[in-house]
Amino acid sequence: MTGDTIFALATPPGRSAVAILRISGPGSRFALETICGQPPAPREARLRTLRDAEGQSVDRGLVLWFPGPASATGEDCAEFHVHGGRAIVEALVQILMRLPECRPAGPGEFTRRALENGRIDLTQAEAVADLVDAATDAQRIQALRQEGGALRHAVAHWRTQLIEVLAQLGALLDFADESDVGEDRTREVALVSLANLAASLTEALRASRRGERLREGFLVVCAGAPNAGKSSLVNAMAGRDIAIVTPHAGTTRDVVTVDVAIAGLPVRLADTAGLRETEDPVEAIGIGRALEHAEAADLTLWLSPDGFSGSGPPGEVVVKVRTKIDSVPERFDDGRADLEVSALTGEGLDLLRNRIVDLLGGSHAAPSLVTRERHRLAIVQALDHVQGARDGLTSGRWPELVAEDVRLAVRALDELVGAVGVETVLDRLFSGFCIGK
Repeated sequence: MTGDTIFALATPPGRSAVAILRISGPGSRFALETICGQPPAPREARLRTLRDAEGQSVDRGLVLWFPGPASATGEDCAEFHVHGGRAIVEALVQILMRLPECRPAGPGEFTRRALENGRIDLTQAEAVADLVDAATDAQRIQALRQEGGALRHAVAHWRTQLIEVLAQLGALLDFADESDVGEDRTREVALVSLANLAASLTEALRASRRGERLREGFLVVCAGAPNAGKSSLVNAMAGRDIAIVTPHAGTTRDVVTVDVAIAGLPVRLADTAGLRETEDPVEAIGIGRALEHAEAADLTLWLSPDGFSGSGPPGEVVVKVRTKIDSVPERFDDGRADLEVSALTGEGLDLLRNRIVDLLGGSHAAPSLVTRERHRLAIVQALDHVQGARDGLTSGRWPELVAEDVRLAVRALDELVGAVGVETVLDRLFSGFCIGK
């Protein structure tokens, strides 16, 4: 445990029905006794009168006591649930400020103490941040799964397999001075273990792009010639005016983005400059940015009201969408459009949303174990060392050298869950947390 006691408001500041003030650290019990007398039984809410240093009543509210280590942070903790008036909260803050070794918490300091006291690992701490930031159901479900220890349990299983391989390599060393058929059998068992582990790591990486994108938001770019209806479609999909719409070509000169939820999936929808030859240097910059976004997009919507010819915008996945179908007296079909829509009437928009969800992997696809670039890079590193160990065993390399690859794979997994060498990661992660979390 740390030597000081921290406190913070766990609910948004300002006027509200209820405010929750959290305390964690060795002085939590003293803070409770100072403000409301004898603490209630552990993990039982009790209505108490809260008083200042002069014995004057500040408020009546619920008080909870969580003795460590069976608490959220692993330390002694307490909570005050009071009326959400600013004067009440400020009075309690002032009382706590005057207590010895009691100070306001920094961003994410409660979660950081939970990590340092072994209540959670680094992947779960990251999931807490993702839960707070979740804007769609898919993000919430993925973050909850991670907070529940999905990646933590997978890493523990992989690590156990690696430790077993180290034991098998130790057995090979025992056979070094003996002529024993057990050496071949032990080598075979180690190779099978490493092959299974490599397959499991590869499978986790296979779904990593979706996990990262689900957390950050999928990029869907609207591209096409000037006046193709890109801005109108973005506004219709967002349900509000995001981009300027005029009949004049070249109105959009930069990339305009808006975050929307489509069937629970987070999507960053981008309106881009019309693609055409131009001598206008400003418009040319906008067209260059449009092409860059289309190339980086998870999905590009190629829009045109007049059919499609020639090559379209770059991108791995491109959907050809005929627009402005409300203004075409007689529809035609050149056999090339994937969908037809009207941003004005809304016709075809539900079909477009369904196509977007399907192409992004579906709203009910299995959540990925890997949700951050840091996770992916650590697993790639572990897989490289596992492959190195397999190659070493196959080529007859000394067991001592093979074991070093296995140990490096273990270290990569330890870094993934925050067991070693992650101070820089911790500082960056918790700096983005809310005060009181």
